[in-house]
Amino acid sequence: MFDTLILILDSTVRLSTPLLLAALAGLYSERSGVFDIGLEGKMLGAAFAAGAAAAVTGSAWLGLAAGILLSVGLALVHGFACITHRGNQIVSGVAINFLAMGLTALLGQAWFSQGGRTPPVSGDARFANLVWPFAESLRDVPVLGGLYSELLSGHNILVYAAFLAVPFSWWVLFRTRFGLRLRAVGENPAAVDTAGISVAWLRYRAVICTGILCGLAGSYLAIAQSAGFISNMTAGKGFIALAALIFAKWKPVPVMFACLLFGFLDAVAIRLQGQKVPGIGEVPVQAIQALPYILTVILLAGFIGKAVPPRAGGVAYVKERG
Repeated sequence: MFDTLILILDSTVRLSTPLLLAALAGLYSERSGVFDIGLEGKMLGAAFAAGAAAAVTGSAWLGLAAGILLSVGLALVHGFACITHRGNQIVSGVAINFLAMGLTALLGQAWFSQGGRTPPVSGDARFANLVWPFAESLRDVPVLGGLYSELLSGHNILVYAAFLAVPFSWWVLFRTRFGLRLRAVGENPAAVDTAGISVAWLRYRAVICTGILCGLAGSYLAIAQSAGFISNMTAGKGFIALAALIFAKWKPVPVMFACLLFGFLDAVAIRLQGQKVPGIGEVPVQAIQALPYILTVILLAGFIGKAVPPRAGGVAYVKERG
């Protein structure tokens, strides 16, 4: 029983990693007042770029760089539409999602002729799991051995980077001048502008941070968790990350716990596939796969209370002329 729990928790950590990176990405953008529904598209584009670059170059690090560059590029497109030209932020985000979905499938087929996939990657083209010191020798130790060797050890570098990004994001947002200004521009951009600080430049820096973190999330899916890109491999994870961000009320540490919760639900759903439930029998695979999304809706609808976003969120700032 304990071994099963450890395996579920191990899967929880792995499955929550892309959610956590994407939710933190949305945190930077939305704290600055730029609503970003395009997390899904940036993750998908980054996953394709990372998978394609890693397959061609044989280097996971070059794949990661390609994923981040493409994601930042899409983030800047969103910023150009919403910050510079004051376009509708929802429309821009949806457009990025559709653009990424169509282009990744089209280019994947055109370049590699594998049904929209990229060639499988292995060796140096994929991030390997890191084994901590003494993990193998402590594996058989009751309780602590399983926690250390399975739960803490054996993940790739992007998993550890995702969880280290939580305290780093908290420090940036709440203990630095940049974070103070970022939160201020999301609440009252006119006051920030009056203080002589560029609202547009702050928001552009926020969407660049969003692009970097979405690039990490997409690259993780393609060249760390999986061995290459497959069409639409994000499968709604960007939207689940957005739900986790709202569930956590735009705070870094609660974001981590929200993503772990959604990852746990996903891990349990995978574990239940093919299992017989007392009084019901074997549950259809489709019902099990839908379970995390159903529970997400229930949690958001009934258990978080009132979630108040940044006051200037989703609203283009128009500088007053005096």
